Amino acid sequence: MSLVEPEASSRVAAIGRRARIVAVANQKGGVGKTTTAVNLATAFAVQGRRLLVVDLDPQANATTGFGIADEPTITSYELLCGEAELEAAAKVTTVPNLWIVPASPDLAAAEIELSDKPRREFLLADAMRGRLGGYDDVVIDCPPSLNLLTINALTAADRVLVPLQCEFYALAGLAQLMGTIERVQRSLNPRLALQGVVLTMYDRRNNLCELVAADVRGHFGKKVYNTVIPRNIRVSEAPSHGLPVLVYDQRSSGAQAYIKLAAEILGDGSAI
Repeated sequence: MSLVEPEASSRVAAIGRRARIVAVANQKGGVGKTTTAVNLATAFAVQGRRLLVVDLDPQANATTGFGIADEPTITSYELLCGEAELEAAAKVTTVPNLWIVPASPDLAAAEIELSDKPRREFLLADAMRGRLGGYDDVVIDCPPSLNLLTINALTAADRVLVPLQCEFYALAGLAQLMGTIERVQRSLNPRLALQGVVLTMYDRRNNLCELVAADVRGHFGKKVYNTVIPRNIRVSEAPSHGLPVLVYDQRSSGAQAYIKLAAEILGDGSAI
């Protein structure tokens, strides 16, 4: 894979095209949420689609996952506060066709600082409105909680993609997330829909994985993708090198799984 720095001019889009926005969300930590956001966005970008990743997690793992080690001066925090515009916040990554609005630890205080702002649930949507013409898709990496940041992501998004670790307690958390999605649909964003559920950290040798997968498929049916993301050491190693696994080791089983997942999502005719 060639890592040629993309030109800003390549973001000029066809007239009338609207970027589609997906929030990658799960209030439970450690389920592969950021890993999915980073590598799925990379898989789309490799296919020539123009991608913007918005990191809304105060831990900034998506930001460091793309090799941005120095603390940026303009981040999603400034974007939400209205102190910066999207064009200034979006940074070029080493992945062609992919930009990121990096995160900042300041986001941890957003719940309190932004609570009194007018249209507090629409801060991200308002910041992006009319400014996505150069992108095909936007991927929002949500924090592992159902707080104001996640609500902003769901209010701005067209679809929600839910990474789900194949373990017992994940099912209870999924029910809570679906309740939040339904409330956002009713009161804030009627166009919001479930993109799908992707099973992560899958180990075919573990009977519990098979049982959880069967339960989720029984409940959500075709909304659960056929492609599963396996437990893979290369996926775990890649962030420490500041690289998506598709760049770190494209031949690994984890990288190949994300390539297949991207093809499956693009082929189902919905959202991204």
